[in-house]
Amino acid sequence: QVRLVESGGGLVQAGGSLRLSCAASGRTFSSYGVGWFRQAPGKEREFVAAISWSGGRIWYQDSVKGRFTISRVNAKNTVYLQMNSLKPEDTAVYACAATSGTVSKTPYEYNYWGQGTQVTVSS
Repeated sequence: QVRLVESGGGLVQAGGSLRLSCAASGRTFSSYGVGWFRQAPGKEREFVAAISWSGGRIWYQDSVKGRFTISRVNAKNTVYLQMNSLKPEDTAVYACAATSGTVSKTPYEYNYWGQGTQVTVSS
């Protein structure tokens, strides 16, 4: 069992930065791949970024490449999402998810989800 708790969301002006954290409980967290997803009002949940259990493989949605960086510190049971050059279209609830299987861009492949944290980017 893995419990995930996100933090670090908030209100920021366009061009600003935020760092989201996904803190996990569970001794086997280091064996899970982790993804970040976001959902804006009236829109479907979409993939943002993902990282393999070792951190050796990383994936990004095209719209965030070069602006967002995903990383993890397994000793701290934490995955981070550094978001720079934020745009109003990045406004959404961001949630992290963990999978014991192959890391995927598809939310249905993930076993555990956090509650999410709101990110609002003003223009």
